[in-house]
Amino acid sequence: MIRSKTFRVAAAAGLSAAVVALPGTAQAALKAGHAPQAPAGLTVGDQARPLSVEGAPLFGWTPRDRDPGEVQSAYEIIVRGPSGTAVWDSGRVRSGSQEYVRYAGPSLAPETSYTWTVRTWDASGKRSPWARPAAFDTGLSDRDWQATWIRRTTADADDYTLARKDFTVGGSKVVRARVHIAAGQQYALHLNGETVDRGPAFEYADDGFYKTVDVTSKVKAGRPATIGALYHWYGSGQGRPKGEPGLLVRLVIDHADGTRQVVVTDGTWKVTRAPWKKAPKRNGDAGDYVEDIDGTAAPLGWDEPGHDASAWQDPQVVGVHPASGFKHLHGQETALSYQAVRPVKVTRLDSGALVADFGKVIPAVPVVRFRDGVAGRHVDMHASYVLNDDGTVSRSKDDNQDTDLSYGYTQRAGDQTFRPLTYVGFRYLEIAPDAGAEAGDVSAVLQHDEVTRGGRLHTSDAGVNAAYDLMARSALYGSQSQFLDTPTREKGQFLGDSVDTSLAMMGAYGERRLTRQAIREFIASQARYWPDGRLNAVYPNGDGKRDIPDYTEMFPGWIWDYYEQSGDASTLAEAYPVMSAVAGYVRRYIAEGTGLVTNLEGGSGQYRYGIIDWPATMRYGHDMDTAARTVINVLGVDVLNATARAADALGRNGDAEALRKDAGTLTGNINAKLRRSDGVYIDGLKSDGAQSTHASQIANAYALAYGVAPADGREKVESYIAGLGMQMGPMTAHRLLEALGGRPADVVTRLTDTKGPGWGNILARGGTFTWESWDAPETGQSFSHPWGATSLVEVQQTLLGVTVTAPASAAVRIRPPLTGLDRASGTVPLQRGDVGVTWKRAGRGFSLDADIPVNVRAEIHVPARSAGDVHVSGPGGARFTGMKDGYAVFEAGSGHLTFRSDHR
Repeated sequence: MIRSKTFRVAAAAGLSAAVVALPGTAQAALKAGHAPQAPAGLTVGDQARPLSVEGAPLFGWTPRDRDPGEVQSAYEIIVRGPSGTAVWDSGRVRSGSQEYVRYAGPSLAPETSYTWTVRTWDASGKRSPWARPAAFDTGLSDRDWQATWIRRTTADADDYTLARKDFTVGGSKVVRARVHIAAGQQYALHLNGETVDRGPAFEYADDGFYKTVDVTSKVKAGRPATIGALYHWYGSGQGRPKGEPGLLVRLVIDHADGTRQVVVTDGTWKVTRAPWKKAPKRNGDAGDYVEDIDGTAAPLGWDEPGHDASAWQDPQVVGVHPASGFKHLHGQETALSYQAVRPVKVTRLDSGALVADFGKVIPAVPVVRFRDGVAGRHVDMHASYVLNDDGTVSRSKDDNQDTDLSYGYTQRAGDQTFRPLTYVGFRYLEIAPDAGAEAGDVSAVLQHDEVTRGGRLHTSDAGVNAAYDLMARSALYGSQSQFLDTPTREKGQFLGDSVDTSLAMMGAYGERRLTRQAIREFIASQARYWPDGRLNAVYPNGDGKRDIPDYTEMFPGWIWDYYEQSGDASTLAEAYPVMSAVAGYVRRYIAEGTGLVTNLEGGSGQYRYGIIDWPATMRYGHDMDTAARTVINVLGVDVLNATARAADALGRNGDAEALRKDAGTLTGNINAKLRRSDGVYIDGLKSDGAQSTHASQIANAYALAYGVAPADGREKVESYIAGLGMQMGPMTAHRLLEALGGRPADVVTRLTDTKGPGWGNILARGGTFTWESWDAPETGQSFSHPWGATSLVEVQQTLLGVTVTAPASAAVRIRPPLTGLDRASGTVPLQRGDVGVTWKRAGRGFSLDADIPVNVRAEIHVPARSAGDVHVSGPGGARFTGMKDGYAVFEAGSGHLTFRSDHR
């Protein structure tokens, strides 16, 4: 490590740079070093304050150190119980791990609050202070609930039910209060007249989630109180499995005198129908119902003490949990974020109707206040993605994803607010004339997966910036309690869509929890439906067993990407048997004669043997009449390679060797039998063994992106796909940009082209959310499909230049592009901290600034003709390792470094 404050690299290519010592005190301080600072950012399972930790907690933290080039050499964790007594001390553990460190003490009590702290040692053995203690709560096992599932007896297909219970809080001071709630399929939890939580419950009844809510500040000693819930059950559909309605609540209040008060759902509660009218479905069997609320039937004050509920029904008692179909619950790790937003513009039409424009497509519920309601006046409202020429919102199915986006509300007298329960995607909202609403009375509640971090990007090309922002926003808005197909129409969690959106969310927001939940759900789908190694194409879902072959093939690569980003070895180990089963599924369809994956069984209709790309117009003439499809075979190579990498990481060396051998054999057969004489890949082999005459962009891009194309043939294939423009759909286009990673100018062109298919064209046509297909306006496809967001990862890697090269981001590569842009600046949120990069090209000069987190090593590539062209400054310095492909390559540790390259 070069320790000089400022130096010029004078070594010839391939030789180590000499240390240039400068006078002053800087080097003395560096030599002496400082003790690390107290760790920060303490988490358990990637949550700062989790309330339902099950099993052994997984601890994480961020080491801090003023010294450059520092790494963590050891840590110590202490966990304390409610009394403050230590229940586990790890002792000093020699390890650089700072993520998913498993608790190894005695069993923790359920439904209990614990605190924990950590300290670290640096490379020289200096110790940090203890971190500020953090807290976590343990969750419940099924036997701990001691609560009864209840519901309202009804034959309603669209069941909105209010449930309530009065009680009196014990007289001793309240020191801790938690509500645990599970419901089918949505709920709003109320306590003493206030909504304290909202949530979906779109899971299998025999393997569902519960949510824990901290209500310590909401209950007062000795006071009367009311707990209640609105729950909504509307049967199976996209993202909603079959099951049954029900509500389960457990409120636990701990008092200063040591007593514990428990209120649970049971036969003493009261239930009644909520004031939603019976209404048609918004679309087919997969979708939501239109929400039409009768304000005159709303039982005002129903969630407050003293409300007269004598006319309410006794609930149907299903049984003490677990009961009936409700067999198992586990704590919800993910959470939703809610934000009130105002329209950017509200227009009063000549008809008197109000039209609110929220500026972009948002997943939200509209909110309208009527300050002077007229009893019995019904108000029609319509949301939409598109405006008509006359300023009204479009009701066209083609403009709104085949979905009826209408709402209804019957006013009561006086001041009131309309707020439906279920979100949809929309941009515009029209409120009928004579409704009594004013411009300032219209808003919406935007919702999406809760994230706590975010990357950024700004470049010299406004089109690149706009495309990145479009993708980052679309990924976030398409992440709800599940990864979505779309927030309007099909809200199901498709496996292929989930892989795409997950990669974007990890890249843009450092997201982990929703990805981990989705991984576990698709793991469960194999156990539930697919003993042959496949995975469900949508899970959870109402139609049971359904698969798409290439979606199954995407799973192992997704797991490896997640592990590389997170370092979460526990989830890797959990997923490994499923990855192995997928590898077995692929191996069984390798034909003896050709050595290629042939007619990989699965799917139906246009999905049979593989979806390739979607919708059908996005296949751009791909030859679907093939038995050994190139795309399916390349994905098969990735299945084997990704599973081999996982086997290596888990110490399964025998498995890894066999998988790598099979991957190599399949790669050889692809290159021998699925290429033309000029090295370009064709779409596959026909059932009689003849080569397809079509050479699609996707077949060739996949061969490049997944490393199947041999090094001496890559340039030919890159030129071929670059010359085709954009002939892949939003679902797969990130693989095209990945394949073009060595041609950054072409990547910029694909991102910014406003005339041909791509993100630039979406923006030029007024799109504010990535589309299902580049031709969505012409074909009636979705205007809110997050799978088009995945390419932001390629933007980060190719144009900003940041790529993770070791699990948990313990190592990164920073390699700015040689062409395509003049400058770029941004941050990438990685597991061990944010990597910041700013680079600029001016004439023959180049500058690069890099900020590297503690406990991360960086390989930094600086455009240069030789090492002598590069000046480096920064307290930690960098070690020159050689020249490669027009770059001077350096190794560096944590801290801030500046590189200047002079080509003159």
